[in-house]
Amino acid sequence: MTILQAAARLRAGSLSSMELTQSALQAIARINGRLNAFLTVTEDQAVEAALRADDERSRGIDRGPLHGIPVAFKDVFATRGVRTTCGSPLFRDHVPEADCAVVERLLAAGAVPLGKLNMHELAYGITSSNPHFGPVRNPWDLERIPGGSSGGSGAAVAAGLVFMAMGSDTGGSIRIPASYCGTVGLKPTSGRVSRFGVLPLDFSLDHMGPLARSVRDAALTLNAIAGHDPRDASSSRAPVKDYLPGEAISLRGIRVGVPDGPFYQRATEEVRAAAAGMARTAESLGAAVTPVRLPDMEAVNAVARIILLCEASAVMEQHALANRGAFGADVIALIDQGRLIPATDYINAQRLRRVYIEQFREVWRQVDCLFTPATPISAPRIGEAAVPLGGGLEDVRLASTRFVRGINLIGAPALSMPCGFDASGLPLGLQIVGRPFEEGLILRVGAALEDATDFQLRRPALA
Repeated sequence: MTILQAAARLRAGSLSSMELTQSALQAIARINGRLNAFLTVTEDQAVEAALRADDERSRGIDRGPLHGIPVAFKDVFATRGVRTTCGSPLFRDHVPEADCAVVERLLAAGAVPLGKLNMHELAYGITSSNPHFGPVRNPWDLERIPGGSSGGSGAAVAAGLVFMAMGSDTGGSIRIPASYCGTVGLKPTSGRVSRFGVLPLDFSLDHMGPLARSVRDAALTLNAIAGHDPRDASSSRAPVKDYLPGEAISLRGIRVGVPDGPFYQRATEEVRAAAAGMARTAESLGAAVTPVRLPDMEAVNAVARIILLCEASAVMEQHALANRGAFGADVIALIDQGRLIPATDYINAQRLRRVYIEQFREVWRQVDCLFTPATPISAPRIGEAAVPLGGGLEDVRLASTRFVRGINLIGAPALSMPCGFDASGLPLGLQIVGRPFEEGLILRVGAALEDATDFQLRRPALA
């Protein structure tokens, strides 16, 4: 059941928010011991919110489609009175006095908060194999990673524990879990969703967005959380639209670009075939699908990595100098790397960033959106450092972020959605990238593809 379907039943009176909430809490109690997706379950708060939603609805108060819907938050989002660990012992006992902007807006929309979700330590990695709180496991195969850093969010949605879970994305941390867990994940345009009250990893690359069961559910969530926030200096004043796609969508007139070149060939045959199949589906719905040449994406990714290494090290410098023992080995290694990068390299990376943004403006004159794989592989095994790809072994982190990292650099919106399964039954993801602030277009394209396929209907046996 999607948010839209549940909302229709809630409004019709055939289902109550308390029934949804109790069902979710029971599922968490039954499944979370195997998944390790939730770090904190806020049962009392959830029950109170569900009772309030049912009471308000009985009195004719309707806060919208999220009213009475159970959701959860990656443990990087500040929640008033509920610990927010960021997946680190540095913040194990951190209890914020106020909600972050995203939580404020979702609670105002009537969402029912079920708790806080496990993640890669400090949101700085793609495995969610957290050395302090334990690894998050993929519901499709408990021996595989869910992706990261929003791994608990992807696993919780895929396992049916919540309808929607908020994630953060600095170099693919929403889209990678969406791909590996078979959910929808939306990284909005930089500045579209407030970052106020979210523990940062990188001040110029962080984005906040939902992981959900369907494209339309992601759109409903964006409707609730998008908009200017004066407390966030990076928050945009660009007008907010109704992002929910309609029914019977035609893609006639939409120009879909499929990147060419060896960069996009370094993926498994199953991934390439699944992404190509979605391009053919788009064409059957009226879209014009054409090859397109992008800027040097290897260089774009390198620039994004330099900026992330430097800015994340700056964010964590005080903690790293005072308490190295509080960091996992992979995270402290990245922080150390960032502190070794010369300032000239960082400044040149920021200059190149502007060059690549300008080069992408030329791409947007040719096409309306891009189709790429979200990840070049399906979910690796827990503890697997390298995966076979292109006739050799490739680092899991670099492989997982190859198609998504550069999109954070240019600040464009991107959607990951299921596009198939590999021979082992693991989900594969398609990434749809659009012009800045054109979330409505990529959501429309994604919803049309979703209506024409059934990949999103399959669920892991664990659920």
